[in-house]
Amino acid sequence: MPGLVDQTTVDRIREANTITDVISEYVSLIKKGREMVGVCPFHDDHSPSMNVSESKQIFKCFACGAGGDVFNFVMLHEQLSYPQALERLAQRAGISIQPMTTTGPRPKQGGGDDLDPATLARVNSWACRFFEQNLRDPQKGRQGRDYVAARKIEQASSETWHLGLALSTGKDLVDAASKKGIGLNLLKAAGLATGYGQDKFVNRLMFAITDVTGRVIGFGGRTLGDDKAKYVNSPATALFDKSNCLYGLEQARHQIVSANLAVLVEGYTDCIMAHQVGCTNVVATLGTSLTSGHGRILRRFGKTVVVIFDGDTAGMEAANRALEVCLKQRLDIKVAMLPDKMDPCDFVLAHGQTGFQRMIDEAVDVLKFKWDRLNNKFESDTTLSGRKQAVDEFLQTVATGIQAGNLSAIDRGLVVNRLSSMIGLSTRQIEAELVGRMRRGSNVSAPSSPVGDDTEVLARGINLVMQREILEVLLNEPRFYKSIQEEITVETFDDPILKQVAHVFWGLLQDNPEATGTQVLASFNSDEVHQNEVHRVVTGLMFEGEKKGNYKLRMEEAVNVLKRARLFSHETLAGPGDPVERLNARCHRAGERNSRSLGFM
Repeated sequence: MPGLVDQTTVDRIREANTITDVISEYVSLIKKGREMVGVCPFHDDHSPSMNVSESKQIFKCFACGAGGDVFNFVMLHEQLSYPQALERLAQRAGISIQPMTTTGPRPKQGGGDDLDPATLARVNSWACRFFEQNLRDPQKGRQGRDYVAARKIEQASSETWHLGLALSTGKDLVDAASKKGIGLNLLKAAGLATGYGQDKFVNRLMFAITDVTGRVIGFGGRTLGDDKAKYVNSPATALFDKSNCLYGLEQARHQIVSANLAVLVEGYTDCIMAHQVGCTNVVATLGTSLTSGHGRILRRFGKTVVVIFDGDTAGMEAANRALEVCLKQRLDIKVAMLPDKMDPCDFVLAHGQTGFQRMIDEAVDVLKFKWDRLNNKFESDTTLSGRKQAVDEFLQTVATGIQAGNLSAIDRGLVVNRLSSMIGLSTRQIEAELVGRMRRGSNVSAPSSPVGDDTEVLARGINLVMQREILEVLLNEPRFYKSIQEEITVETFDDPILKQVAHVFWGLLQDNPEATGTQVLASFNSDEVHQNEVHRVVTGLMFEGEKKGNYKLRMEEAVNVLKRARLFSHETLAGPGDPVERLNARCHRAGERNSRSLGFM
C-alpha cells in the first residue's frame, strides 16, 4: 500500500489490534507475572523465550532478540512490508484505510473512478482472469498454448502461476472492461491501457506479478510475434514498481525462510521451471538488474542469496552488480554461473532438479568469485589501466563486505596477503587502501586495527553501560527527561543505534513530556533493514529497564558518571592502580557533589 496513511488511522489500527490478541492467533501465550510468555516463532525455541507486555504493547524474545510492536510481529511472522502489515491489521479490525498524499487524501480522478490501491488490485485481478480465459479459449488461445508447451511448462504450472494471453486485436481488454463498467482512466492507472485508449499488452503471453500476500500488482508480457521488445512489464503504478518486486515471492517465501536461502534468477520462465521440478525457493527479478529494493526484500526472508546468471560477459557483469547490492544489504551472497548460451530454464530442462540443485550447492562465495574474476582480468588484460581497474573493483568489494560484516578478520587477512603477493604491494599499503575506501563509504571511521589503550576501552565501555541505563529509565519513566535534558543530549550517545533512538525520543519528549517507548518504536516502523535492529534494541531496553526498576537512583548514577567522564582526560585516568577503581571512585565523589543540583523528582 504505497503512499502515506494518516497517523490517526495508524493509531486506530494499533489500538484495535492488541498485541496479545494478535500474537495469540499464532502462538499460545500464558500469564507469567505482569506479562505473557510464549514459544518464540522466530527461532527453534523449546521453552517460552518470548515475553509480551500488555501494558506496553510490545514483544521481546530474549533468546533470538526479535522484538517490536504489533506491526513488527506481523511483518516478521508473515514476511510482509510495513504497508502490507498495516493493511493486514486494518482488514482484521474492519478499518478502512484512506491513502494520503503529502497534503491530504488522494483525490479521485477522471470520471469518478476511485484510484486507490485496493481498487487497482481488483482491476488487476479481473484482468488476470480475463487473460487466463483467453489462454484457455480453444481458438483464441492456441498460439499461447503452443508457446507454453514449447517451453515445457506443464498445465498445472500454467494454472498455478496464472499464465494468460493478451490477444493481438489491440482493444480486446479495453472493450471487455467497458462492458464490465471499468473505465478507461482506471485501466490507465492500473497500467493496462495506453493514453490512446489501446491495450497496453498486445499479442503476448502474460505473467501475473503478485505481491507476497497474493494480490496481483502488475503484469509481464512475452511477445508471441516479432516485436522488438521481447518482454514488457507494467509501468509504475500506485501498486507496482519493478525495482521493488520479485516474481514468485508469494510461492517461494516459506521455503526461503525455511532454508534461509533464496535463489535468484532473471526471467519468468526460469522461475516457473525451477518450481516445476521442485526447487521452490527461487525468485526472479522481472528481467531487470538487481536493485537495493530487491536486496531489502530478500533480507526480510533469509540471510543467504545464490544468484544464477548466464556465463557470458553480460551475465558476469550482472553478477558483479548483484554482488555489490547484496553486500550492502548485509546478505551472504554466492554466485552460480551457467554454461554459455544457456538460461536457467534450459539448464533445468537439460539437467533436471538434481543438476539444478547441485549447481546451487556448488555456488561460490563472493570472495572466490571476485578473486577468480581478478585473476582472469590479470591474464587477459596486461595493460596497467586494465589491471588497476580490476584491483580497484576487487578492493571495493572487500571494503563493502567488511563494512557489512560479511567478511571476517581471517577473510580480510587472507585477502590482503594474497593480493600483496599478486600485485607486489606491501600488506600495509593494501590495508591503508582498504581503510580509506571504508572511510569514504561511511560516515564513521573504519576499524583499521584493534584499539590498544585499555584505559580508553574501559572508559568507553562504562560510558556505553551508563548511556543504556539512561534510555532504559526514560523509555519506562519519561518524567525524568525534564531533569536531565541539559546534561544529556543526543550527542552524549556513542553507539549509532542508541544515538538514533535518543534523537527520535528527545524530539518526541520535547513535544510531549509523556511520550512512551511504544511511540519511539512506532517512529521506526518502515521497511529499512536496520530498523529491525532498532526494534530489537528498544524492546530490550524497555523490558530490562522495567525489570531493574529503581529508576531514580539509576538515573542519578548514570548522569553523574557521564557528566564526570566528559571531564576526565586520558592523562587524568592514567596512573598507578586499577583504572576501574580510579574511575568508579572519581565518579562516586562527583556524584556526591552533584546529585542535588540535578533536581530529580
